Amino acid sequence: MNVEESVVSEQLKPAVVLTGTAREGRAGPPIGVMDIGESEKAYLCRVALPGLRNNESNINCDIERDGRVHIHGSVTGGVLKDSSTVYEMKVQELSPPGRFTITFNLPGPVDPRLASPNF
Repeated sequence: MNVEESVVSEQLKPAVVLTGTAREGRAGPPIGVMDIGESEKAYLCRVALPGLRNNESNINCDIERDGRVHIHGSVTGGVLKDSSTVYEMKVQELSPPGRFTITFNLPGPVDPRLASPNF
C-alpha cells in the first residue's frame, strides 16, 4: 500500500464503531447516537442508550488516555420486575435486547482518572 492509499484508508475509518444490537439498528431509536461538547478543561459526551435503565449495573465505560472511549453493556428487553409484579413493555422506542459496544474518540487526550461517567 502506497502513502496515498494509506491516507485514503485512514480517512475512510469510521469515527464511531458499533457492535451487537447497536450495529443492527433494528426498531426503536438508534443506540449510540451521540453529541460531544468541549470546553477549555473538559469534554461532555451524551450517548443515547434507549432501553437501558440507570439502576442496572450492566453498563461499563472505559476511557483511555488518548481519548478513546468504550461503552459496553447489554439491553435487557422490555420486562420490568417490581416486587411481585411483572410488567412487559411493548413499545418500539426501546432498543432490541442484547449486548452492545460503542467506541469513539474524544477530540483530544484525557486523564481517565478525572472521568466521571453517569448513566
